[in-house]
Parts: sequence; C-alpha cells; structure tokens
Amino acid sequence: MLATLMIYLGAGAVAGLIGGLFGLGGGVVMVPVMLFVFTAQGLPEAATMHMAVASSLAIIVLTSLSSVRAHHRLRGVLWPVFVRLAPGIVAGALAGAWFADSLSAAALQNVFALFLAAVAAKMALELTPASGRHLPGTAAMTAAGGVIGAASAVVGIGGGTLTVPFLTRCGIAMRQAVGTSAACGLPIALAGAAGFMLTGWGQPELPPFTTGYVYWPAVGGIAAASVVAAPVGARLAHRMPAPLLRRLFAALLALVALRLFLG
Repeated sequence: MLATLMIYLGAGAVAGLIGGLFGLGGGVVMVPVMLFVFTAQGLPEAATMHMAVASSLAIIVLTSLSSVRAHHRLRGVLWPVFVRLAPGIVAGALAGAWFADSLSAAALQNVFALFLAAVAAKMALELTPASGRHLPGTAAMTAAGGVIGAASAVVGIGGGTLTVPFLTRCGIAMRQAVGTSAACGLPIALAGAAGFMLTGWGQPELPPFTTGYVYWPAVGGIAAASVVAAPVGARLAHRMPAPLLRRLFAALLALVALRLFLG
C-alpha cells in the first residue's frame, strides 16, 4: 500500500506541475496521468478509464473548494449566474456519469481522446468565441448547464474548458467568467463523482479501496501532491513566453490524444 501511495504522489506531482505550467488543470491533466498509472499497475483494463474519470472528479471536489473561496474573496464569482446554471449542471453531470457507465472502456477512452484533440486545436489556433450582449433566459441557461455538466462528467473535468467560453460569449468579463466557472466546477465534480460511485457500485472487477469507480488511493495521493506541485509549475510559466507555452501544451495534448486513439 505504501508503494502504491508513493506512485500516486509521484503522479500527482507530475499532474500538478503540468497543470501549473500550462494553466489548465483538472481532468485534462489528471485523467491521462491516472489512466497510464492504472494501466502500468495492471489494474482491470475494463475499468481503468472509468476509474480515471471518476477519480478525477473526486479530486476536483477537493481542489475546487480553495479555488472557489479565492475567487469569491476577489469578487470574481457571479453567484446569480451560478444559481441559474447549477440545476442544469447537476442534472447533466448525473446523466453524464450514467452515460459514461454505458460505454465500454475503449469507447470512453476514444471520447476523451477526441476531447483532448479539440482542446489542442483550440489552443493551437487561438480560437476564442465572439462576445455577445447578454445572458439567455432561464430555460436556455438550464439547458447550457445541462450540456456543460454532462460533457464535463463524461471526460472527468471541472468544466472550465466549456463554461468560460460560454460565459464570455454571453458578454461576461473574463475575470468573472473564470471565477464563476470555478464555482460551477464544484457541483459538476460533486454530482459527477456521486454518479460514478452509484453506477460503479458492486462492480466485481474493481480493486479494493474503491467506492463505485472512485479509487481512493489515487484521489488522496494525486490531490495532495498536485496541490504542492502546481505553484511550482505556475512560477515556471512566468519565465516562459506565453505563445511558446500554448504551443507546447497543444502539442502535448495532441500527443496524448494520439496515444489514447492508438490504445
């Protein structure tokens, strides 16, 4: 057990360093790191991808608490906007966990690879949504929250990749879009992790120390080490040109996506 914990501490350090260096953490970094570690450990192949996504969401529950608090103190969270998005987010995240459970490990891995490829293309091409004038009505906000929650739960992310572009498209300033997105990440992670716990409950192929698909040794080790390593990566980022960072991270994501496609 001690050796396993050391593996996850090392994986968490890598995830935190990369996340801090490139400014994009969450499942985009943690899911592939956990998938590679789980595979190297010889954990059941049919469950490794689902475990990686579920455990990523559980880690985001822990890491997003401090992020939300920091953004709230800086008045970066638009709580009325959060309240309008939250019901759809929770329903969508639960539905996303159920949908992910219906997929085979290979299919879920390909879905995640497509997501990484899309993020890589967005970063490489510097695609940004045009700013709109106002937020849509309640029904449209609920639907948007549902899409964000479902898509985020399927790939194990906190939703910033989707929420920030949506809010900026609706005319919200970037600082408040980022803060509100951080707040939205908490219900995404809570509902998504809970959904994976329920759908994975009683699965015979899962290893010890799991609740459903959530694998607690990975959650504890990776969360602890990534929190320590992320500031180191952030400091390194300030010493490198932003365009170079963007291209490097896009290339990294593209390589990981290719590796996942190839199995």
